[in-house]
Amino acid sequence: MPRAELPDRARCVIVGGGVGGTSLAYHLAKLGWDDVVLLERSQLTSGSTFHSAGLVGQLRGSVSLTKMMMHSVELYRRLGEESEFDPGWVECGGIRLASSEERMEELRRQAGWAKTFGLPLELISAAEAQEMFPLMSSEGVLGGAWLPTDGYIDPAQLTYALADGARQGGCRIFTSTRVTGIEVRDGRVRGVRTDKGNVEAEVVVDAGGMYAAEMARMAGVRVPLIPMSHQYLVTQPLDAVREARRSSLPDSEGNDRNTRGHLPTLRDPDLLVYYREDGDGLVMGGYERRSEPAFLPGGPSRVEAIPVDFNGRLLEEDWERFEEITENSKRRVPAMDQITVTKLINGPEAFTPDNEFCLGETEVGGFFVCAGFCAHGLAGAGGIGKVVAEWIAGGEPSLDLWHMDIRRFGAQYRSPAYTHARIKETYETYYDIRYPNHERRAGRPLRISPANLWHREHEAAFGEKSGWERVNWYERNAAAGDEQLRPRGWAGRNWSPAIGAEHRATREAVALFDESSFAKLEIEGPGAAAFLEGLCDNRVARGVGQIAYTQMLNRRGGIECDFTVARLGEERFSIVTGTAFGNHDREWMRRHLPEDGVRIADVTSQWACFGIWGPRARDVLQPLTPQDLGNDAFPYMSLRETTIGNVPVRMLRVTYVGELGWEIYCPTEYGLGLWRALWEAGQPHGIVAGGYRAIDSLRLEKGYRVWGADITPDEDPYEGGVGFCVKLDKEGDFVGREAVAAAKERGPRSRLCCLTLEDPRSIALGNEPVRVGGEIAGRVTTGGYGYTVGRSIAYAYLPPERSEPGTPIEVEIFGRWIEGEVAAEPLFDPRGERVRA
Repeated sequence: MPRAELPDRARCVIVGGGVGGTSLAYHLAKLGWDDVVLLERSQLTSGSTFHSAGLVGQLRGSVSLTKMMMHSVELYRRLGEESEFDPGWVECGGIRLASSEERMEELRRQAGWAKTFGLPLELISAAEAQEMFPLMSSEGVLGGAWLPTDGYIDPAQLTYALADGARQGGCRIFTSTRVTGIEVRDGRVRGVRTDKGNVEAEVVVDAGGMYAAEMARMAGVRVPLIPMSHQYLVTQPLDAVREARRSSLPDSEGNDRNTRGHLPTLRDPDLLVYYREDGDGLVMGGYERRSEPAFLPGGPSRVEAIPVDFNGRLLEEDWERFEEITENSKRRVPAMDQITVTKLINGPEAFTPDNEFCLGETEVGGFFVCAGFCAHGLAGAGGIGKVVAEWIAGGEPSLDLWHMDIRRFGAQYRSPAYTHARIKETYETYYDIRYPNHERRAGRPLRISPANLWHREHEAAFGEKSGWERVNWYERNAAAGDEQLRPRGWAGRNWSPAIGAEHRATREAVALFDESSFAKLEIEGPGAAAFLEGLCDNRVARGVGQIAYTQMLNRRGGIECDFTVARLGEERFSIVTGTAFGNHDREWMRRHLPEDGVRIADVTSQWACFGIWGPRARDVLQPLTPQDLGNDAFPYMSLRETTIGNVPVRMLRVTYVGELGWEIYCPTEYGLGLWRALWEAGQPHGIVAGGYRAIDSLRLEKGYRVWGADITPDEDPYEGGVGFCVKLDKEGDFVGREAVAAAKERGPRSRLCCLTLEDPRSIALGNEPVRVGGEIAGRVTTGGYGYTVGRSIAYAYLPPERSEPGTPIEVEIFGRWIEGEVAAEPLFDPRGERVRA
């Protein structure tokens, strides 16, 4: 392409001509962005897109991702009408089989989840599945789930159709144009360098697919993805397939399960395999238990070295590694024993450490990522393009996308070895059932509290979050618990009676918790007070030594952050937020920083943090400190700098469990000594060491919210039950003020409600449908068991007219509708007397 055709400037440059890049260009065009340039190093689809198997399934593990997949299907249905290019969409429906009782339970759970979206998912018998996919053997199949609106799509045709729509909206596409550098200056992207010339730009998007990590390194950004070798085979035409396709034509009675002359897609996750038709042949693939990166790391950086000429190419066939999948495929579809293979496709697919996309703006302003599709990019492409386009155009995403946000990854993902270990685990367990409170194993232990050795010596059962080893419970406490309270089904799998014992000790005596993993941020400098007041909905610039619970809102009034702010000095503040949210909250604030005068520092690793709560907490602590711990000298929601034993500490009188107590912070090197001092001082008072699972049950009884589940960027504070924090009358403006003022005047669209269920051992895990008056009215956000109130508790958003306490409700838990009611909250200590004791 002649250099003259490449413009010197563009509003946005998209690097990558796969399905992700073209979908983004298409959706930006729909938003009126007509000055967009898309650059492709070779030809459209020549990276990973061209060899995709093309299956499209909609029901996923999160609300936002499912909505994105549903948008994809809506787009694929209409795209052919907008373009001269047929996207190749085949809405043949999809079947997911259960070959074990555990998998059947998963399908029952998914059927309930689907109801909340209006997806027509239906549980079917093995015989019904075989009727729709006659090639399959029903041996060992207990049942299946049938979603008639799923299907498959041709990857190349879809990409060309999206590119055509983008061109119609003004986007200019340049193939055979290789990006050789990304210009960054003063913390912002300024443009790209290519082998055909340079292009200045306000926004640059890395939609490089398997090249995305390599591309991001040009901007000094780490994108933790690795191209993994992913295989499937294509068969030659089979008579059995022809006959099966004929049998799927509509019958004389208009059978609503017919697939209009197409076989449905078929997945058997217990056998690690999937199938779809390919003309009169089949495509069959799966996820091997022995994974391999597509390209070996090379050089001192140990990062993946993709050959510069790897365009439109495949990897060598690896039949040995594919053998387990091949043998499994014959068990489910016996005709696979007689097939002639046209080709074993071995293509590189970019996977991420948590099997979620990498989307959004990086630490370099204006430099976005739209990559890491984990072998379901064709299914998600429509939704991906939509949300990233909205993010670029509007400055923030229109959905809660934190679990896909590129900023979610901690510094440990700078390590190629750690990244590969996590991705390897993700790939090899792709089809595994994710039971509640499932714990990953790869790359552990990594980040540990100074009291970690003590925990191990005292039989801690560890979990992991954001690389931190955290205590879930201490198994030595199990003897004091009640095995008869084990929840039914899945909720009882990763559970111990110790949780209840630790819960009760907190309510009845005193318990000690290690919260060193909590993310800790410090904001200081001239203007720090004004800066925080301009972001928080509550008044946070109170007196030195005072603490405020607050949210930060987006421009839509949604809850972007949720944490406590402590004023350490006139222009120095501390923020404590959830373990997994430190990166998010820091970056949210950093995006709003003034040009000078305010600094944000992540000091998580500098401070150990231990929580001590319960009616005897003051009795344990007072002999250890010269600080008067009485209410007058040390009131609730205040802090003091003092000592405990020989350790200098910062004590915050706050709680996430609803009891008298303190969070105690000390420099990390003092942590083990402080823990031991607290433990020894607590012995006469019956102190018990507790874990995070007890904290969760305690906070449920008090109605304390979890950001990212109970409250998200999609709900405003009044809907989420934290409207008491909003101070519309405070001086000065704050982000989201106009939107939240309008929300208050309008009234809530829905309300987060506390639900109690009649069967205390039926535990909601999240996402279950809630029915009021026989109609689906909402879905569960979080749930668990309250060991003090003796009830199964769930939270869910319900319409305001159905949110009054006493309203009868039902929650579907694994196919059973469990009766209950909306309860007045909080369930425990409604007047908050215990925290102020």
